[in-house]
Amino acid sequence: MAASVPCVALRDVSLIYYGDDGREVHALEGVSLSIAQGEFVAIAGPSGCGKTTILKLVSGLMPATRGQVLIDGAPVCGPQKNVGMAFQNPTLLPWRSALENVLLPLEVVEPHRRQFRHKRREYEARAHELLRLVGLDGFAHKPPYQLSGGMQQRVSLCRALIHEPEILLLDEPFAALDAFTREELWGVLQSLWQARRCTVILVTHDLREAVFLATTVYVMSKRPGRLVHATHVDLPRPRTAEHMFEPRFNDYVHDIYTRIGEVRA
Repeated sequence: MAASVPCVALRDVSLIYYGDDGREVHALEGVSLSIAQGEFVAIAGPSGCGKTTILKLVSGLMPATRGQVLIDGAPVCGPQKNVGMAFQNPTLLPWRSALENVLLPLEVVEPHRRQFRHKRREYEARAHELLRLVGLDGFAHKPPYQLSGGMQQRVSLCRALIHEPEILLLDEPFAALDAFTREELWGVLQSLWQARRCTVILVTHDLREAVFLATTVYVMSKRPGRLVHATHVDLPRPRTAEHMFEPRFNDYVHDIYTRIGEVRA
């Protein structure tokens, strides 16, 4: 891939759909965005502004009404195999162990699906390594009900990464967790990203989370959603809990908070 071609690009993208009541919903208007390979971006903004809609467009789960969505310069015309996704709720299958939940994408996504039986031992080793990286070594054969909420979310992250996607889409993956677990998992996600260097798009309402994790934080307007501000976060890596008490960190958070306040007003 040429260096000048972004990993993800939205070009003047608008989206209109019809709600359950039959009324037209103008979700996005003229969104343009360019994300380099290996970049970690966060998207923040008021509720209902279209943050999750952008993830659906990039993953190919929803087509744009106008404009173009591109991955590696090619138009997105349907669900993408090179994308991993994790959501606010981990949605693990209760009858499968942590290891079996992590392996699930390899059983359903080609070309892994047709190779699964032949390469199962290799795939299991990959899953065990991911579980080790997120601190779940020794929990591979536990069912979800024996895991805490934070542990289940770690399994969900491993499942999103098992097929080594080029792009990882995260829709408020830590919002349902307590503050201490949430901040612990920020460090886990940062370590995974630094090890894998996939391109990450994180949707979040937590501005501290956005500044801790992202290289760039985008702010969206109220519906119809537009990108109205971008903040490049120039803080050293790896970022730690101590960084969150430093003036520069809090200056970034305050600046983004102010921008969102302007949008709401």
